[in-house]
Amino acid sequence: MNRFPHSRTRRLWLTAALGALTAAAQPALAQEAAKDYPSKVITMIVPYAAGGSSDTRARQLAEKIGGYLGKTVIVENKPGAGGNIGTEAIARANPDGYTIGIGNFAPLSVNKALFPKMGYDAIRDLAPIILIERGPLVLVVPEKSPLKTMKDFIANAKANSGKVSYASAGSGGAYHLAGELLEDTIGTKMIHVPYKGGGPAVNDLIAGTVDFMFDMLPSTTPYIKSAPARMRALAVATDKRLPQLPDVPTLAESGLQGMEMSNWFGVIAPKGVPAPIIAKLNAALNKALQDPELAQRITGPGNIIGGGTPEAFASFVAAESVRWQKLIKDRGIKPE
Repeated sequence: MNRFPHSRTRRLWLTAALGALTAAAQPALAQEAAKDYPSKVITMIVPYAAGGSSDTRARQLAEKIGGYLGKTVIVENKPGAGGNIGTEAIARANPDGYTIGIGNFAPLSVNKALFPKMGYDAIRDLAPIILIERGPLVLVVPEKSPLKTMKDFIANAKANSGKVSYASAGSGGAYHLAGELLEDTIGTKMIHVPYKGGGPAVNDLIAGTVDFMFDMLPSTTPYIKSAPARMRALAVATDKRLPQLPDVPTLAESGLQGMEMSNWFGVIAPKGVPAPIIAKLNAALNKALQDPELAQRITGPGNIIGGGTPEAFASFVAAESVRWQKLIKDRGIKPE
């Protein structure tokens, strides 16, 4: 008797059998690919212009891991569209481990909710490798501001709903969303003033053109600690006080819960890079973060060093995506 009386049944059986054989072979093929990895130059894409903080850190990382892996790692800048152009280039690259990149707060967790037409999906199309660092945010006011504490700030914001203004380095970024979250938490209205970059925003804050802003420590500490001071820090958006500003309370200490926030970034790859190659890259990057020189460059200005597993970074990105996309939807935030 013919065991396969119908040609369609035979085709289905053969397809299933081939699929099973392919699946069984994949771990072995991945191990084989990782054995000789890397055998050529690795490209690290930075989705921002040269000279910025992400670019600087990428070049430091590239130098370190290139030495550990025994191959050159070059940095390629692909700026534009709030980081979307470069991040899409990473997502669309050949998933062989020879194209990796910097993935940060906005392109990975925010932009999907702001831009209706995205060329990639951060969760579906990208493979997290490691969290590099988190930059805690600090709420600052001009030194000449009459507001001395967060208690003063909250009282003033409620008494002048719709009149208090805050600067940001651009719509949809960490500083803007921190302001939106503060509005939501206090239960009042404020005026968002987006700038084309952090420098002009800081200048107008110092001049008193705007009332306050969220920023990171490397940008604000020189103005907070200068003599005479040009900014005053009222609170930090962290779960505990920072050693660089030990006298500045957290927002939680000021009665504002759930306001922990940082501007973060890590290293990512296209989805589909074999797990053993991801593991090699993760190990090299963890080693780089343990280098005393690089660690000091990260933590010295007040940033929090990252590290850990790809799985931990993936969980972090997923949680951040849920948190900020919900805020954007609930508050009807649009790109400006």
